[in-house]
Amino acid sequence: MAGVVWRGALQRSLLQRSLVCRPVRQATSVAQRIEDKRREAIAGGGEKGKEKQHAKGKLTARERLDLLLDPRSFREMDMFVEHDCVDFGMEKLKTAGDGMVTGQGRINGRPVYVYCQDFTLRGGSLSWANAQKIMKVQDKALEAGVPIIGLNDSGGARIQEGVGSLAGYGEIFCRNVTSSGVIPQLSLIMGPCAGGAVYSPALTDFTIMVKDTSYMFVTGPEVVKEVLSEQVTTEELGGAKVHTSKSGVAHLAYENDLEALSRTRELMSFLPLNNKDKPPVVACSDPSEREVTSLDFVVPPDSTQPYDILDVIKPVVDDGDFFEIQPDFAKNIVVGYGRMAGQTVGFIANQPTRQAGCLDINASNKSARFIRFCDAFNIPIVTFVDVPGFLPGYLQETGGIIRHGAKLLFAYAEATVPKIAFITRKAYGGAYDVMSSKHLSGDMNYAWPTAEIAVMGSKGAVNIIFKNKTAEEKVQCEEDYKTAFANPFPAAQRGFIDDIVKPSDTRRIIINDLDVLRNKTQTKPWRKHGNIPL
Repeated sequence: MAGVVWRGALQRSLLQRSLVCRPVRQATSVAQRIEDKRREAIAGGGEKGKEKQHAKGKLTARERLDLLLDPRSFREMDMFVEHDCVDFGMEKLKTAGDGMVTGQGRINGRPVYVYCQDFTLRGGSLSWANAQKIMKVQDKALEAGVPIIGLNDSGGARIQEGVGSLAGYGEIFCRNVTSSGVIPQLSLIMGPCAGGAVYSPALTDFTIMVKDTSYMFVTGPEVVKEVLSEQVTTEELGGAKVHTSKSGVAHLAYENDLEALSRTRELMSFLPLNNKDKPPVVACSDPSEREVTSLDFVVPPDSTQPYDILDVIKPVVDDGDFFEIQPDFAKNIVVGYGRMAGQTVGFIANQPTRQAGCLDINASNKSARFIRFCDAFNIPIVTFVDVPGFLPGYLQETGGIIRHGAKLLFAYAEATVPKIAFITRKAYGGAYDVMSSKHLSGDMNYAWPTAEIAVMGSKGAVNIIFKNKTAEEKVQCEEDYKTAFANPFPAAQRGFIDDIVKPSDTRRIIINDLDVLRNKTQTKPWRKHGNIPL
C-alpha cells in the first residue's frame, strides 16, 4: 500500500513538473527560431553574395541603409515575410525578408520611410510578397505624411511568379501616383532597373543614379539586337550618363554608392516632409543685409558676351551653398535649391554660356517639372532671366517646341507659391512672358539696369522695321531702337517691372520679399485638375 501511494505521488510530481517545463521549452524554441530567422534575413545572400556586391563596387542593402539613415534610427518592418510561390521549385527557396528590406528611419533627425532591394538574394527580383512590403511602407509614408525613398537594385520581376510579380509593380505604380505632390518620393538606382521596374522611379520626384554600376531601360541590349539588329551596350542604352545628359530620366548621378547616399541626405535637407509642411529652416549666420558687390560687374558691357549664371546664384544664396538639379541635362537652364536666411528656395535661371540661354524643348520640360515640384511643396521660386527667346529651327519646331514651351508657361502661371524674378539682361519676345513675368502672376518682378526688354534684339528689329534703309542708316536706327526699347524703362513705366534695382541689393531684396510673402494666399477657380499640355 505504501508503494502505491509513493508511486502515485511521484507521478503527480512528474506531471506537474512537465506542465511547468513545457511552456519554458516551447518559449525557448520560439525565441531560438525568431533569432535564427532574424539572422537569416540580415545575412541575405551571405558572405558570398556580399563579396560579389563589393567586387562590383556596390554596397549591400543594409550597408546602404546604414549610410543613408541617421545612426541607430532604422526600425525594420516585415523582416520575417517569405514568398508563397510553390512553382518551379520555389517552395524550397524561402528566405526571411525575401530579398527586400523595408522600414522607417531618420535623415538629419527627420522621419522617412525606406525600401531597399537586396541583390544578393535572388538578384533582388520582385515577388508578390516583397511588393506587398513596398506597398505597406508606401501606405505608411502617405498616412504619416513623410517622404519615402526607394533603393533599387534588382533583376526585375520574379519570373517564377508570373502575373503575381507584375501585379506587384502595378500596385506600387498606383501608390506612386497617389502620393505624387503629397509627400516627396525619391528613387536611387544602385544597380540594374529594367523592364516594368523603371516606371516607379519615373513616377517619383527625384531619380539618382550611380555611375558605371546602375542602369535603366525598358528593353535590354539583347532584345534590341534581336529585334532591331542594333548593337548597343548596357551603358550606352541605359547608363547614368545617358539618363542624366540625354534622356533627362535621371536628375543626378554620382561616382559611387557612398557619394550617392551622402548627397541624397543633403538633398533631403532642403525638402519639407509633405505638402502641408513648410520647407525646413536652418540656422543661418550669413547676414540678410549682405551686399553682393560682385553682381554689379557680372554682366558684360557687350550684350553678346556670355557670363556664367552660377556667378549670380551662388553669391546670393546663404554661404554660397547651391544644390543644382539635373546639372548635365538642358544646360541652357539652371535649376536647384539654395537657402535665403535659412529658408529653402527654388532657383531657375537661363544660362548664357549655353545656347545664349535660349529656351528649347528640354529646358522647358526640365524647368516646368521643377516649378511644379516647388509649388506642390510650398517652396518659393526665384527666377533670374536672361533669355533671347525660344531656340529656332526645324528640329525644335517639328519636335514640338510650342507644346513643350507651353508646359513652362503653364507651370509658372499655375504656381501659387511666392514668385520673385530678376531680369539681368535680355528678355525678348514670348520668352519674356514665359519666364515668371508679372503677366503670369509673378509676385515681385525686378530689372537690373543692364536689362533689355523688347520684342526682339535691336538688329533683328531694325532689319524688319527699316529694311529699306542703307547699312549706315541702320546703325543709327539700332541705337535709336536700343534707347527706346532695349532697356527696362518702358516695362517699368507700365508697372510690369516693380523696380529697377542695383544688382548688389539682390540678396537683401529677395529675403525681404520672402518675409513679406510668407503667408501669401491666392484664390483660383475650383477644378479637379488642369490639363497641362503634356
